Amino acid sequence: MTEKIDLFTPIVLGPYTLPNRIAMAPMTRNRASAEGVPTDMMARYYAQRASAGLIISEGVIVSPEGFAYPNTPGIFTPAQIQGWKAVTEAVHARGGRIFAQLWHCGRVAHPEVNGGLQPIGPSAIAARGETYTPSGSKPFVTPHAMSLQEIEETVERYAQAARNAKAAGFDGVEIHGANGYLIDQFLRDGSNRRTDAYGGSIANRARFLMEVTEAVLGVWDRGCVGVRLSPLQPFNDMRDSNPEATFSYVVKALGEFKLGYLHITEMGKEAPGVAGPAFDPKLLRPLWPTVYMTNGGYTFETANAAIARGEADMISFGQLFIANPDLVERLRRGAPLNTPDPSTFYTGGEKGYLDYPVLYP
Repeated sequence: MTEKIDLFTPIVLGPYTLPNRIAMAPMTRNRASAEGVPTDMMARYYAQRASAGLIISEGVIVSPEGFAYPNTPGIFTPAQIQGWKAVTEAVHARGGRIFAQLWHCGRVAHPEVNGGLQPIGPSAIAARGETYTPSGSKPFVTPHAMSLQEIEETVERYAQAARNAKAAGFDGVEIHGANGYLIDQFLRDGSNRRTDAYGGSIANRARFLMEVTEAVLGVWDRGCVGVRLSPLQPFNDMRDSNPEATFSYVVKALGEFKLGYLHITEMGKEAPGVAGPAFDPKLLRPLWPTVYMTNGGYTFETANAAIARGEADMISFGQLFIANPDLVERLRRGAPLNTPDPSTFYTGGEKGYLDYPVLYP
């Protein structure tokens, strides 16, 4: 008789046996210092949520030009590494596991946030729309198309960020290849118009991600590395002429590395066709050889059903974890859930960050 698998069934991810299949999704919360240093408040926030099978940190900027939003954390200075060390120690003290999400915003970075530096990207194509800056909403600026030397240097910055994450006490890293940021900008042909080895064919557009992955694997064991992708996500003016072909290739190519996990966010499925011809991201599941994690509006019931049907091995929850530090135990006991307050998601301070009621401390 086959054992029933649900969200509370332990799972082996790389060298770790996680107590449940519930991950805390990476979420920008804008609570770092102006210099990108994690604060004491952030250590308390993550420690409150340490019962997750795995915490994936908010995006952590790998180099100075990569900042797009105020008060987001980096991991390239000694002070930032020390700040993250306090976070990881707090999570480990509560028995949790935490991976750092390595992030570079690419063309959607902004000079008002990154110290006046021009954003970089695969091509000199500005995203349509506006971004939030300290002086209000401003149009995206046109990025500088990266030279081959700059690509090589940026790959090394991911490698150094991976080393810094290890020094800070993280249990692993997730490479942020989603949501219209730098790696995603290389992957999709709406933002990548290069004619060299990093543009044109899907294999060429995927080259940057593969090189970043190889560089990170020079630091971490393969089981301690994950990658996040967003095949349907139009955020940051993203689109691709054939997302099914692009992301099928990328998933199969990444699969050769036998990483700890793949993290597919299904965000964008509510607006089919906006980011390119629609397809069912569940088609990617059989292409992946190790732990497969999904994300995107799951409830307890739909998440458990996806696990039971084998559509995913783990589910990451975002807003539910914001509002429910004790989410795992609430789901286990069928307890009522707090409602997230979107007005406090990015505002700084403890309100809407540390003060949600907890039933099971």
